[in-house]
Amino acid sequence: QVQLVESGGGLVQAGGSLRLSCAASGRTFSSYAMGWFRQAPGKERKFVAAISWNGGNTYYADSVKGRFTISRDNDKSTVYLQMNSLNSEDTAVYYCAAGRGSTWSSSWGRAMRYDYWGQGTQVTVSS
Repeated sequence: QVQLVESGGGLVQAGGSLRLSCAASGRTFSSYAMGWFRQAPGKERKFVAAISWNGGNTYYADSVKGRFTISRDNDKSTVYLQMNSLNSEDTAVYYCAAGRGSTWSSSWGRAMRYDYWGQGTQVTVSS
């Protein structure tokens, strides 16, 4: 069982930056691929970014590529999402997720690959 707790959300002006964190419980953090998803009001949850077990592979949604960076610190059992050049379309609740697996592929962009989810943190970008 893995528990995930997101933090770092808030209100930011367009063009600004935020860094989200997701702290995981348990001793097996390094065995999980980690992902970030987001859900805007009235819309379905969408993939943002994913990172492999040792951080050697990353994958991004086209909408955030070049602006967002996912990283992880296995010693701290934490995954991060650095978000730059934010715009109003980035406004959403952001969720981190953990999934077991042994093969890295674009399938980590699918919510069904993940086994555990956090409660989410709100990001609001004002224009």
